[in-house]
Amino acid sequence: MVTAEHWIETLGLEEHVEGGYFRRTFQADHRPRVATPAGERHTLTSIFYLLTRRSPVGHWHLNRSDVLHFHHHGDPITYHLLLPDGGHRTAVLGQDPDRGQVLTLAVPGGIWKASHLTHGDHGLISEAVSPGFDYADMTLGRADPLLRLHPDHGDLIRRYCAPDTPGAAPSRR
Repeated sequence: MVTAEHWIETLGLEEHVEGGYFRRTFQADHRPRVATPAGERHTLTSIFYLLTRRSPVGHWHLNRSDVLHFHHHGDPITYHLLLPDGGHRTAVLGQDPDRGQVLTLAVPGGIWKASHLTHGDHGLISEAVSPGFDYADMTLGRADPLLRLHPDHGDLIRRYCAPDTPGAAPSRR
């Protein structure tokens, strides 16, 4: 049986600041960089991303760039998206379309997202980011500002904020 530890070791994954594990797998060094309001970026980057039983949550964060998520192996991962109009959408990234799971999820830049391993040992995905990912373009969610932006989703916000952010729910790790 393939386990989370297998993927961490085999793929050389490291802990990610938002939760889970990752490793950059590609950046478009062979193409000219693109200008963004925050500076020049690669046209495209990609990573492997793994949530595990030990690290089951990808905490609230906002990317400026568009992100495509692709499910590869393991258990489903639920994504929560807080939309600019105040709405909330949920998508389950997984291998079983008969249960409403999707193999690919597109999240436009500017949308707050959090994810969690629905059940099981691990969920392995990859992400393609355009314009390419840069930490300067990512904001980690803090409970108080998110609650002001999305007051109707307080429980959800507190549940998936990183444990060290004021107003966040205690860690479930």
